[in-house]
Amino acid sequence: MAFDNLSDKLGSVFKRLRSKGKLSESDVKTAMREVRLALLEADVNYKVAKDFTNTVTEKCIGANVMESLTAAQMVVKIVKEELTALMGNEQARLKTSSKIPTVVMMCGLQGSGKTTHSAKLARLLKAQGHRPMLAACDIYRPAAIEQLKVVGKAVDAPVFEMGTEKPEKIAQKAVAYARDYGYDYLILDTAGRLHIDTELMDELKRITEAVEVNNILLVVDSMVGQDAVNIAKAFNDILEIDGIILTKLDGDTRGGAALSVRAVTGKPIMFAGVGEKLDELDEFHPDRMASRILGMGDVLSLIEKVESELDEKKAEETAKRLQENKFDMNDLLEQFGQIKKMGSLKSILSMLPGMDKQLRDVDIDDRQMLRIEAIITSMTKKERAKPDIINASRKRRIAAGAGVKVEDVNRLLKQYEQMKKMFKQMNVKGGKRRLMRGINFPGGPGNFGF
Repeated sequence: MAFDNLSDKLGSVFKRLRSKGKLSESDVKTAMREVRLALLEADVNYKVAKDFTNTVTEKCIGANVMESLTAAQMVVKIVKEELTALMGNEQARLKTSSKIPTVVMMCGLQGSGKTTHSAKLARLLKAQGHRPMLAACDIYRPAAIEQLKVVGKAVDAPVFEMGTEKPEKIAQKAVAYARDYGYDYLILDTAGRLHIDTELMDELKRITEAVEVNNILLVVDSMVGQDAVNIAKAFNDILEIDGIILTKLDGDTRGGAALSVRAVTGKPIMFAGVGEKLDELDEFHPDRMASRILGMGDVLSLIEKVESELDEKKAEETAKRLQENKFDMNDLLEQFGQIKKMGSLKSILSMLPGMDKQLRDVDIDDRQMLRIEAIITSMTKKERAKPDIINASRKRRIAAGAGVKVEDVNRLLKQYEQMKKMFKQMNVKGGKRRLMRGINFPGGPGNFGF
């Protein structure tokens, strides 16, 4: 995950501060020098890093932090507030048009991920109850139109295309089509270049002159480090962008772009790509990102993920079965399906305070759940409803059907019995609350042993 090294270094700085009890002005200044070095190593713009630490130092000394018995905690609080301010304080949202469709133009250099993130954005908008449509305005890159059709189909969003017609004409026709057929968002996937040039900018300007573009979003690969800020500044100077989609924040990137881009360009990060899958695009919340950088987790995003992905009715039904002690293998299979909707187990658990660092070097293989599902689906209906009837011969048949060993079947049955005992002892209240507890299987989800 981005910011891993920065989080570690900031954590070390604050740990030393906590060990001192009361702090002196010298302690704060020394700590802020270390923070500045950590920011520079994370590829944060030099001026941004300098201004940030100067502001924090000034606030710490000016707020009589040194006289407090909880001085270190107050320093962390000020750092968190300033990190949040650095990234924009409040979440930036797409501007909406008074008449449909709201037009979003995606731009960026070639290879930044515009096409994929056009589909990701369409999926996110669909989840919010909108009817998005994609328009293929990249007429140069081989197979660009076909790629957009593939990802569009994957997220169930229609794609408007006119072959190699001029991009501005495609945009005009797409707007008219979206308006006629009731699509409230139109996402224009435009062409990119290997570098910023007059030809690229002229084409994008022609599109904005041909149709009313409500949001110009720049897609930037965070892996390019400080260049991401330079690219954003260059596009903004010429095109006046509205916001940024920062991709690959799940990768081995130092994360400096996220901390620099707002300060340098004045434009907010609106979305963050956190994985390769089409459902791995998140709205960017500066306060939540600051919390994650400081190792405080992101519980609010986890709660939102639960509320948006988990089925309330099924959760209530499961809670009722638990209360009546009727939880069986069918329910277990259903729970795995619900959890899979929220993304990888590692990404879910990393949102809990303190877990991100613990999970960093832990390999949680999501295929474990697939193996468990294979075992359960290899059982008959009767066996799923009454697992206690599964004898040695049934175990051999189930193992053969699932492509696993008999020991794996035994392990799952043992885990199931442990779960039943645990649930019997729990005071079950409310579907979603219980379902969230269900994520914490005995021994953890990684301990099914596969």
